Amino acid sequence: MTAPVLHDRIPDDVLEGAFRPLPGTRPLAPDDWLRRDGAYGAQMAARAALLGTRRDQVLAALPDAAAAMSELFRMVCDVLRRDPGYRFCDRDVVCPDGRVVSLTADDPVAILAQLVQCDFCLLDRMPGARQHSLRAAALCFPASWRLSDKIGRPLSTIHAPVSPYDDAMARRVQRLFDGVRAGAGLWRANLLSYADPALFQPRHPGAAKPRPTDGQGFLRSERQTIIRLPKTGTVVFSIHTYQVRVGSVTEDLRGRLEARAGQRRWAESEPRLKAARS
Repeated sequence: MTAPVLHDRIPDDVLEGAFRPLPGTRPLAPDDWLRRDGAYGAQMAARAALLGTRRDQVLAALPDAAAAMSELFRMVCDVLRRDPGYRFCDRDVVCPDGRVVSLTADDPVAILAQLVQCDFCLLDRMPGARQHSLRAAALCFPASWRLSDKIGRPLSTIHAPVSPYDDAMARRVQRLFDGVRAGAGLWRANLLSYADPALFQPRHPGAAKPRPTDGQGFLRSERQTIIRLPKTGTVVFSIHTYQVRVGSVTEDLRGRLEARAGQRRWAESEPRLKAARS
């Protein structure tokens, strides 16, 4: 069994973002779109392994997404050229962990999956459609969903298993995707508990997720950014995954997690209590 890929801690700003009420978005600083942290080497090794063995499960693209994928590729490379950890050499780039990645392949999102820690989902509102739908993605670290179930599907279907995602929330999220402006992105975060530390966790819709025992397991947090590509107008949803052992978190965070779990149990039980009283 390979050792789990873990962080020393989840950044404070990400944790605070995870406790904000849904959808919990905040303005994204222009120079804080792509992050690189101490888990870079281990996460990139995990990504390389997935691209080698599960490529059809972590990459997907519809034909209409070609222009947006190329634009995203150019934008990410422009950001990385300003990062001293990367060295661009003609048609190759030397990454911070020493890997050399060729930039000549005709699959730009696959190249991006080898350069940066975050996953990318490209969403667009097609002519006549009421919602954005998923047009392409590099998704090496899915948190309990499968790319094959979501590609080509609208936002409401993508989020169907999320319990707080009702019709009102769906309208709010669609307005958010409609309103995000190029150069003025947004970000949000979540906080999830897992018994298994694997970063690649696809799960069939409706399949139960194993629950960690008390004091055990792992906390997984996704820092998600939402930006609009200036030329194609496509929305890019990026996901940077952090993961720590539950036993390593502070007492303050443990208390906040226990309080939130109690609130969720009450929210889930309240409709049943009301029904029982009527």
